[in-house]
Amino acid sequence: MGLTSNKVLVLTIVLAAALFVATVWVWPRLARRSWRSVGGRVGLLLATQLALLASLGIGANQAFGFYAGWADLFGRETEQGVIVDHSSGAGGGGPLQVLSTSPVPGVTGSGPRTAGRIQQVAIVGRGSRLASPAYVYLPPEYFQPRYRTRTFPAAVVLTGYPGTAQALVNRLNYPRTAQELAKDGRMQPMILVMLRPTVAPPRDTECVDVPGGPRTETFFAEDLPQAVLAHYRVGRRPGSWGVIGDSTGGYCALKLAMRHPDVYAAGAGLSPYYRAPIDPTTGDLFHGDRKLRDRADLWWLLKHAPAPDTSLLVTSSRVGEHNYRDTLRFIGRVKATGRTRISSIILDSGGHNFNTWRREIPPALQWISGRLGDR
Repeated sequence: MGLTSNKVLVLTIVLAAALFVATVWVWPRLARRSWRSVGGRVGLLLATQLALLASLGIGANQAFGFYAGWADLFGRETEQGVIVDHSSGAGGGGPLQVLSTSPVPGVTGSGPRTAGRIQQVAIVGRGSRLASPAYVYLPPEYFQPRYRTRTFPAAVVLTGYPGTAQALVNRLNYPRTAQELAKDGRMQPMILVMLRPTVAPPRDTECVDVPGGPRTETFFAEDLPQAVLAHYRVGRRPGSWGVIGDSTGGYCALKLAMRHPDVYAAGAGLSPYYRAPIDPTTGDLFHGDRKLRDRADLWWLLKHAPAPDTSLLVTSSRVGEHNYRDTLRFIGRVKATGRTRISSIILDSGGHNFNTWRREIPPALQWISGRLGDR
């Protein structure tokens, strides 16, 4: 049974409940002061608490999508570089391979022309030599005859760290939200490319080209757009691409838009931070290279680099988010550049979690759609 299986969650809850009942029932028999009785009481308490913590942890993982499976949880992620070629007329050997196609969760419809489609793909970066799985949302219009010659704007959607790309589809509901907004005329039909910012798991690379290590920024700034352009009808001119993400993905979205405005005309950071951290999950990202460290610091970019011609969106909450004061300061710094455009969503309250981001995703998608064009 997989880590995200409902059966695992139910099993741990039942186990915790059974251990609690057993502890209450057996406790009087272990009331003596012998080592055997004391050991029995300690064992029952530890087992009950461990089962309770396991059920809470699995439930939290179900809600927030931190880990995709047992291998991901224990740091044995092996997805990188694994390409399965199901060439059924799509051609092989390209930088993007379609692995499977499925309906959009939560959307009613009998076929792709009315409900759109989700494609699970594998992307190989020719410049970065990195490979990553991803999900691509194709709107219904993509399959309709009257749009057969049209290109569509695209938005790269990034998770936080560790995160799972599947959570963007099933938990944060990006495809369903995009389709509902387009159906109501509140945004234009867009292609969404959904994946983790960590393309070298389990390491958190913070979308940095690590010296002697993963060239993550190159993957997102060059390889990913090229792979998608080679396979789908996406606009090729500046103004056709945007990027959006939460937490670590939000930092990456802002940085990619600021450092590569010729690629990403808009970047939306949901609950972002503004400087790449160094911790056990990242390792040494910069290897003493001060210039590389500065380029990963959005504060430094605003102060020392030319203001990019791009649009940025940041979000926070007055109560519940630790980035609130930094976000207000970031807005002020961007406004002072006079060239880079800045917008914001500030909630009265909301934590650093999926529930908060689900409240921000609809207006953020509308915002990004209004700044992109199909060319």
